[in-house]
Amino acid sequence: MLIVQIKEGDNIEKALKKYKKKFEKTGVVKELRNRSKFTKPSVRRRETVIKAAYKQKLQIGAIEK
Repeated sequence: MLIVQIKEGDNIEKALKKYKKKFEKTGVVKELRNRSKFTKPSVRRRETVIKAAYKQKLQIGAIEK
């Protein structure tokens, strides 16, 4: 359960913005999207290897942003 502390006199928009940010950090929506479809373990592993190789190339500077 998410709890957002607000001060006296704060408006609801500010509290709602804090709530949305906390909710996004928990990763609930991301997890829900991942669980909506089944991906084979081999495909998941391949994706992680490709992502790791990309990050490594970024660190050495082979790929320019």
